[in-house]
Amino acid sequence: MATPPESLSPAAAAVEDDWEEARGLLYEAYNELQGLAAELGGAAAPAPAVVVVGHQTDGKSALVEALMGFQFNHVGGGTKTRRPVALHLRFNPRCHVPRCRLLAGSGAGDDEDEEAGVAGRAMPLADIQAYIEAENMRLENDPSQFSEKEIIIRIEYKHCPNLTIIDTPGLILPAPGRKNRVLQSQACAVETLVRAKIKHKETIILCLEDCSDWSNATTRRVVMQVDPDLARTVLVSTKLDTKILQFARASDVEVFLHPPTCVLDGSLLGDYPFFTSVPSGRVGSCHEAVFRSNEEFKKAISLRELEDVASLEDKLGRGLTKEEKNRIGVSNLRLFLEELLRKRYIESVPLIIPLLEKEHRGATRKLREVNQEISDLDEAKMKEKARLFHDSFLSKLSLLLKGMVVAPPDRFGETLINERINGGTFTGSENFLIPNKLMPNAGMRLYGGAQYHRAMAEFRLVVGSIKCPPITREEIVNACGVEDIHDGTNYSRTACVLAVAKARDTFEPYLHQLGFRLLYIMKRLIPISAFLLEKDGENCSSHDVLVKRVKAAFDRFAESTEQSCRERCMEDLVSTTRYVTWSLHNKNRAGLRHFFDSFVAQEQLSVNTLTAHSTGLHEQSSGLNDNKQDRPKGDFKSSNSSESNSPTVASETRLVDLLDSTLWNRRLAPSSERLVYALVHQIFHGIKEHFLVTTELKFNCFLLMPIVDKLPALLREDLESAFEDDLDSIFDVTQLRHSLGQRKRDLEIELKRIKRLKEKFAEINKKLNSLQVRQ
Repeated sequence: MATPPESLSPAAAAVEDDWEEARGLLYEAYNELQGLAAELGGAAAPAPAVVVVGHQTDGKSALVEALMGFQFNHVGGGTKTRRPVALHLRFNPRCHVPRCRLLAGSGAGDDEDEEAGVAGRAMPLADIQAYIEAENMRLENDPSQFSEKEIIIRIEYKHCPNLTIIDTPGLILPAPGRKNRVLQSQACAVETLVRAKIKHKETIILCLEDCSDWSNATTRRVVMQVDPDLARTVLVSTKLDTKILQFARASDVEVFLHPPTCVLDGSLLGDYPFFTSVPSGRVGSCHEAVFRSNEEFKKAISLRELEDVASLEDKLGRGLTKEEKNRIGVSNLRLFLEELLRKRYIESVPLIIPLLEKEHRGATRKLREVNQEISDLDEAKMKEKARLFHDSFLSKLSLLLKGMVVAPPDRFGETLINERINGGTFTGSENFLIPNKLMPNAGMRLYGGAQYHRAMAEFRLVVGSIKCPPITREEIVNACGVEDIHDGTNYSRTACVLAVAKARDTFEPYLHQLGFRLLYIMKRLIPISAFLLEKDGENCSSHDVLVKRVKAAFDRFAESTEQSCRERCMEDLVSTTRYVTWSLHNKNRAGLRHFFDSFVAQEQLSVNTLTAHSTGLHEQSSGLNDNKQDRPKGDFKSSNSSESNSPTVASETRLVDLLDSTLWNRRLAPSSERLVYALVHQIFHGIKEHFLVTTELKFNCFLLMPIVDKLPALLREDLESAFEDDLDSIFDVTQLRHSLGQRKRDLEIELKRIKRLKEKFAEINKKLNSLQVRQ
């Protein structure tokens, strides 16, 4: 911590002391604000912090230790830092040795329970260092290798700046090739972790570059993905003592100290890079230690700064300007960062006061609501409250069916794929499924009435595209049977038997699938309605028992209503497949007539050929069975007229031949098979159309409408019957009274803390303003 120079006047020294006191109060208040936000789960004003970013062996951890004035981390070659280390540094002139505390929340996953024993209590610096080294060793043997969970340490020390520094794992530059895939994946993981730490707008990025040529933007390549203009980035060139020896000419040193704008364009914090050197060696009492105490380590840092300045002046052949000296050494970097964060803290004070005012108003309103709920814990008021909640619940349910956009679709909506997974699919015996791209709104996340309408549209599309199942010759022959008065074949009856059997087996599964799907959609209305009530300010936590009771009553009503509706639809399907009514089943007569016209045209040639070849046979047969003398003369004339190709007689001949090949003949000719197939398809199509229309109509009338017009009365009746039995069946009064009392006490404590913080920040703001006026 910088102290006022002795050349300052007593008045200026007093002002500086007041600034230090104000800063101390500000940091303390900010820490208390962050702690309150963490306990309450709220969002406090983001605390300014410095995030150190660099590649492996760039000297990140060594620089952080030099900024702090003491060593704590696992420093060396290769990857040593495998978890981010967040250091909350606080200047405390009374702490002559670092006072460290490992904060709760620094758990290491599987070792979290073990760490809970040390988290939150003071620990010696050696134990902190041992803990960090043990964590790095653990992660080195862990498959993940790295962890984004921070090790959080609060440190008070007389040489500490008031900073929050986050030391991140070193970035890796792996070699290409398949044999280096493991290292490449680790490099990707570290880069993702670092970008996540520096993405917050309030953070200051300390970008370390270990290079003597600013054209090599190794670390900047990653930083500029998040901060393209380097507007919140402080650039630091590490290991200056080793780089000075590499320069042979003074002009090279000039370019290094003052990089051209074409290389470092943008609004870089500090305008130019900083240059630092940290003496190598560890603090300790072992024979390998170079420094016996942190005081020796600090003196070595100061000595290293003086040596770097002298070496640069020797290389340049001139003395360094004041501006150049202010950018060389760890102490100057620390003063710059501390001043930068101090400004950030001071600038944030006017923003925190309105935030605390808002939190204070919110806590006051919540406390007032809790007091009102406690005063309403009598039977009459609770009954009326339950009735109001019941009415509000039903109104939200009705709005969901009619359509609304208040409930977030990303939380409550379902795409068609999700709906099929949770509510079942429309599939028949052939497992036919309509592709999503053919379904309207398939990719949209819907709920309520919109989801109901989409499910019904899918049902229409799926069932409407069903074709009559294939019919085998064996099925046709088995369906022919024997009539009770003759042994002829009634192919119209055969077609009816086949059609109704196929239709019943095809459509019945879809009826059950539709009922299950729509019932699932209806049951989803309950949690969405509860969310809408909570969004409108209804305290659903005090209505948990009531919501569960309403849900149970709704589920019972919806299930029984769906079953009753499905039974009605089943009756329709049974009646439609029990007796064929031609006015109902034969809707498309034009198509059937066209088929029979083509059928007769195809049969004409075969019938004429059959008649010509069998003329002699018919005449011989006539000679055996008929007596020409007994024939009427008219018949003889008719025969002669037939020979003259009379159209009427030809038509009658075709009809007789058709009957001969169908009604009087049990051999299943291709013509008979086509005839039966055409009739079956016609009847099946009629049943399908009737099934679609009646099913949709009945589910709308006997499932959807009862939820709209019958459910309110049923739930009100259930509520009133519960009032007669026991009030605790709706409200757990004892538990509710206890929870409200505990909540009242928590809100009172929260309100006091917010009030105290608000007064503290107001006092700090007033003091800072007065100091600015005095300056």
